[in-house]
Amino acid sequence: MAVPDLSAYGLHPRSIHHNLPTPLLNTHAIRRVEGELTHLGSLSMTTGHVGRSPDDTYIVQDDSTRDSVFWAPEGHNNPISTQNVDGIYECLQKYLEGYEVFIQDLFAVRYGAMRVPVRFIGTKAWQALFARNMLVIPEPAELVNFEPELTVIGAPDFVMHPNHGDYGLRSKDFIIRDLTRRRVLIGGSGYGGEIKKSIFTYLNYVMLKRGVLPMHASVVVDERRRTTIMWGLSGTGKTTHSMNPHFQLVGDDEHGWGPEGVFNFEGGVYAKTQDLDPNKERYIHAATQRFGTTLENVHIDPVTLRPDFYNTSRTPNGRASFSLDAIPGYVTDEIVSHPANGIFLTADAYGVLPPIARLDRVQDLYWFYLGYTSKLAGTERGLSKNPEPVFSALFGQPFFPRHFEEYVRMFERLVKEHNTSVWLVNTGWTGGPYGIGHRIDIADSMAMIDAVTNGSLDEVPFTRDPVFGFEMPESCPNVSSAILNPRSTWQSGEAYDRARAQLAQRFVEKAKQLGMPSDIQMGGPLTS
Repeated sequence: MAVPDLSAYGLHPRSIHHNLPTPLLNTHAIRRVEGELTHLGSLSMTTGHVGRSPDDTYIVQDDSTRDSVFWAPEGHNNPISTQNVDGIYECLQKYLEGYEVFIQDLFAVRYGAMRVPVRFIGTKAWQALFARNMLVIPEPAELVNFEPELTVIGAPDFVMHPNHGDYGLRSKDFIIRDLTRRRVLIGGSGYGGEIKKSIFTYLNYVMLKRGVLPMHASVVVDERRRTTIMWGLSGTGKTTHSMNPHFQLVGDDEHGWGPEGVFNFEGGVYAKTQDLDPNKERYIHAATQRFGTTLENVHIDPVTLRPDFYNTSRTPNGRASFSLDAIPGYVTDEIVSHPANGIFLTADAYGVLPPIARLDRVQDLYWFYLGYTSKLAGTERGLSKNPEPVFSALFGQPFFPRHFEEYVRMFERLVKEHNTSVWLVNTGWTGGPYGIGHRIDIADSMAMIDAVTNGSLDEVPFTRDPVFGFEMPESCPNVSSAILNPRSTWQSGEAYDRARAQLAQRFVEKAKQLGMPSDIQMGGPLTS
């Protein structure tokens, strides 16, 4: 394979390392003191930034994106001009003249008919390894005439100082997504999630027009090869619940649902490591220990070099990146069947929502449009230690450039066409809000998801919530019936009623703020 001519990018680095395999990337990372090997060989780094930086993330506004991107008033999809980006890129080009760079040529999307060639160019060996873990590694023959559709350039140590000029940035850092020129520029942040989510954002922009619904969701198949999709924001349990030993993993975070079925956008897993317990999440825990895995901002014992996932002094958002083959029995098929079930995962910090509920055909559109959950500490810069209730459209609003309704209408068509049952599973709090109640046990959530997929809830009686309108099962195998109706878990039923009414009002106000279509608003809660 010929080394790419980076002069086509206006880049003239000191040296180039092209498509190095995992062992050599590890070797270079250690040589360059980017991190350290743990006791069993995973590579641990401190990245500086320990979460995404939404305020420093931009989409280039040009003639093509001006009308196709949803420039929401609350700061979603921050615009930046082509002129400013050109100035920033010129500064970045000069910076890279003195560096060695690491290039990885990879594919986003496992399904061959929809693959997107991606070239990563970066100044850190460990980030090249991260990209190699998270995307699909081409066969040698596929690299002979490799032409990237998307290029990602990462320079974590480069920052824009005032003497560079004024280019419309909010700070010295930047994550710039140029959807028209199909290029991502990342400077100042070493957090691997910026690479991953920038690629996802590009896919979310182009896939809709290719007949595919992009989804911030995990996907599993059961023993009958029935597919289940689980949507959710970071921290709601997509990765954890997709590692259920009763399932085979398709992927834990980013997928497409197209005419032929469901497929993974990635080749790896990016898992949170906070309080990682080998008894509850044994697959993820085992994957964090192996050679080739990258650990970001995880505390490492200085004597034993063992990761300590209970020590969150660096951040509660410690992360592990590893390839899918680290998970026993993962699905090797490029594409799986249309889903029998869809599950919206939410971490309700108010403790109002039930652990599980069934949604009807209008309610599922409403919940998909609003994407109610709670952001958890560390997933973004600036979040407090306490969960923050939030509405994030499509359960991943920051990564969907087009207007929400475009995605919701495709979702509406697909669930109707394939008769997909849709459920709500609360992985948040019960018995009261955060600080009073407690987090719903992972084992209970897994048992409820098992019951959805194996049909155990098909014949049980349900109770309709008088405010939100969804249906709550009165019993569920391997779950105490005492927790299934959240009102009964509070010390005061009247206090619960007040909290439920307040949350319902927040839903109604958010729907109006977003200009939700009237037919979808019919799936919302009743308020006085």
